[in-house]
Amino acid sequence: MIYTNQLGYLPSSNKIAVSTVPCNYQVIDATTQKSVLDGSVGTAIEDKSAGENVYHIDFSNLTTPGDYYILAGNGGKSHVFSIRDDIYDKLITDISRCLYYQRCGCGLDEEHAGIYKRPVCHTEPSIMLSDYLSKKADAKKYDMTGGWHDAGDFGRYVSAGAVAVAHILYAYDLFPETLGYGMNIPESGNGIPDILNECAYELKWMLKMQAPDGGVYHKLTAFNHADFIMPEQDLDQFIIFPVASFTTADFVAVMALASRIYKEFMPEFSIDCLNAAKRGAEWLSNNSYIAFKNPDGCNTGEYDDDDDLDERIWAASEMLRVDPDNKDKYLVTIKELLLENISMTDFGWTDVSGMAALSILTDPKHTSGIFEANVKHTVLLESSRLYNELKNSGYQLGMLPDDFVWGSNMVVANRAILFALASIIADDTVKPKYEQAVEDHLHYLLGRNPLDISYITGFGENAFRHPHNRVTEMDGIDAPMPGWVSGGPFKTPCDPAAEAAIPKGTAPMKCYVDDVGSYSTNEITIYWNSPVIFMLAFIKSTHSK
Repeated sequence: MIYTNQLGYLPSSNKIAVSTVPCNYQVIDATTQKSVLDGSVGTAIEDKSAGENVYHIDFSNLTTPGDYYILAGNGGKSHVFSIRDDIYDKLITDISRCLYYQRCGCGLDEEHAGIYKRPVCHTEPSIMLSDYLSKKADAKKYDMTGGWHDAGDFGRYVSAGAVAVAHILYAYDLFPETLGYGMNIPESGNGIPDILNECAYELKWMLKMQAPDGGVYHKLTAFNHADFIMPEQDLDQFIIFPVASFTTADFVAVMALASRIYKEFMPEFSIDCLNAAKRGAEWLSNNSYIAFKNPDGCNTGEYDDDDDLDERIWAASEMLRVDPDNKDKYLVTIKELLLENISMTDFGWTDVSGMAALSILTDPKHTSGIFEANVKHTVLLESSRLYNELKNSGYQLGMLPDDFVWGSNMVVANRAILFALASIIADDTVKPKYEQAVEDHLHYLLGRNPLDISYITGFGENAFRHPHNRVTEMDGIDAPMPGWVSGGPFKTPCDPAAEAAIPKGTAPMKCYVDDVGSYSTNEITIYWNSPVIFMLAFIKSTHSK
């Protein structure tokens, strides 16, 4: 077998395919059927995560635009792929449009959603958890409409939403020239970049989730997940779950970030975000860690966290950039939290400390300059470690077998963000290797993996088709929306579909099944798409220099 990025490559990119056997090979022009490059593979490379030895086919010298495939001497053949300057343009647009398909509290009309149109959903008022549990007859009702469905279910979660929006807003902050594409959403043409219009839809819902005292409610869901039905058919009572400290800190950070990004485009909204961030920051000053646990019988996403230190350092890092009147307070907070052995290199919903590093190290005013050397050292040290893992792996991935957790493709994408940050802050001599590492992670997602599958719907000859997602399963349309990123291989799959399909002892990188029932390997969610948007924005930026 020969595995490539099934979508294709930028002309100036390094291009390495993976073969499972030693062989001579030819790169064939798919139009003329003529060989344009030939060679033989190098020495075997062990990939512990895949449980096999593989060989590299380096065709980086091929830069001529066109469609190609690789033919091995033993008859093995890769999928057809393209080499083009615009190869990732539709990909980033469609991955972004998937967020529009997740909109809650509104209908998706045919003009903007095409065949994926659907009626309005979840417009009924919500009530507090305490009133729901006590079955209070005259419970106060709240308008909590809006936002994005989080994943394959219909819940909305502040921490998850904050992380997804942050990935995108940081990408816009750093690479605005790459995110000006049109998305054909209702707000298109209003003078604001569509990706910011889409994020504003989520942020406006999040503003509704702030309690009067400044704390932030953890989530808005029914008490239990709905069956596999369309969103408009879900009539269960939606419930506002209690405030949590880590949720509040995530909210503060993303609202402060949004106040910066939207200042030019939506000044009044920017002020609203800043004021909400300040109220939340004051609440954090007056409250210590407050946990969240689902009440007995509730099975919607818990999104629990056993501490709030990483969330607090992210909040302080962003507040430092927008609230100069309280600069000293935030500096003290950051200084104290840096002593707590926080990683500063993670970008997921559980650990957001990498967001703090991103904020600190890309601040053009160097507001937190006294911490920069410390944080920079931490980021570069971890990036170097992961890069060594990448170079020693057959599939060129900065992952070890134990890293294939639930949502491993999020880890893949988040590590690409770390490599991107490393390239931004590193010396010129090492920037290129980190830039290439980001692309290597994208190649894995698009098919250079031992299952020969593209983990992004609609992109690649063998793209996955059966996400664990109520809408794509129940809408009566054969193909899912293009642009969804699958959760990916999970070393210990724990759903019936995966357990039935994946033999015991399977290598971690192969523990995946494209089955709608496999929620542990094949669900979709907003914060698995968002880091890939960051990756693509970075890649486009580096190749436009």
